[in-house]
Amino acid sequence: MIRLPTRPLTIACLLAGAIGLGAAAPRDPSYLAGLRKHALLTSSIPANGDENPYSLVVAPVSAGAIKQGDVLFDNFNNRKNLQGTGTTIMQYDPTAKTTRLFADVPANLAACPGGIGLTTAMTMLKSGWVIVGSMPSKDGTTRTLGRGCLIVLDSSGKVVKTITSPEIDGPWGNMAVIDRGTAATLFVSNIGFGMGAPGQPVRHKATILLLDLAIPAGQPPSVVSSTVIGGGFGAVSDAGAFAIGPTGLALGQDGTLYVSDAVANRVVAIKDAAIRTAGTGTGTGTGTGTIVTSGGMLKRPLALAMAPNGDLLATNALNGQVVEIDPRSGTQRGARWIDADAAQTPPGNGDLFGIAMKPDGSGFYYAQDDTNTLMEARR
Repeated sequence: MIRLPTRPLTIACLLAGAIGLGAAAPRDPSYLAGLRKHALLTSSIPANGDENPYSLVVAPVSAGAIKQGDVLFDNFNNRKNLQGTGTTIMQYDPTAKTTRLFADVPANLAACPGGIGLTTAMTMLKSGWVIVGSMPSKDGTTRTLGRGCLIVLDSSGKVVKTITSPEIDGPWGNMAVIDRGTAATLFVSNIGFGMGAPGQPVRHKATILLLDLAIPAGQPPSVVSSTVIGGGFGAVSDAGAFAIGPTGLALGQDGTLYVSDAVANRVVAIKDAAIRTAGTGTGTGTGTGTIVTSGGMLKRPLALAMAPNGDLLATNALNGQVVEIDPRSGTQRGARWIDADAAQTPPGNGDLFGIAMKPDGSGFYYAQDDTNTLMEARR
């Protein structure tokens, strides 16, 4: 049930600035402190009525129908607002300020177990291929959850293959990528293992999967090897949010993979992620890594992005804030309201999902669920 706040809140006061923790000022300037403007760029709803935008990817190259710098974003819900049933990927051109349908994946794609429900797990490679995850449902709940798959599309939006394996079950979190052109390494969280209907207890079976890909010239990517490098993360079905589990993945320059562990309300680090082997550390893979920060301004962290100053940006699921974190010290440097919709309690509760940095570092794109829009925060 949605309850209106008992005290009036205005967008002006909620966007008034970053909230500090009172700790000594870190060495580098705060990234969020320099962002003052928020703009609606375009609707995420295509002609078929899909809604609930999740993933955001900025095109690294021009290929086919995509121009370098275009923003790709997908929809998790269909026109009936059933979660786990969205099939569309949209494309926004920030130069021309135009939006088009990039792809509409067949809802009953036979090669993807359970069907199609496009998640935050999406990337575009330098070779022009687009890869997106599916965590599908037949009725909008996890009662009919399918294992899903990774779907490979060409740069014109045509499905060319799917990737399935016993290690892929509910590919969910926004991908981190090391792209070498003719080869790539993908990191994706999988949260579906053993997940049942809403009301079931948390299961600590979610994983972080590393996929090494070969990309021959003119051919779609193929999996050379796969390794579970992290495991034991909490995941749980939810009547409102569909599913909760590790969502944000971001790579530091030193090879550390940062993961937003939503159930535990924290961000963790997996060192030397690209060269990990199964069984390293405790439990499955590295276990859940080492804690970078927890609690504080984090309110069920979702998507992660690495800002130009080396800080992490994490969107919150339970309010409309993005939080800046110094990964070296774990300091939460501040939070900024980017969705102050007072129709939710707290404002922006359940509205934020994907985040992606602008190529010039001047701001970031984000998806806003309450209005089904692509948004921009900038200086």
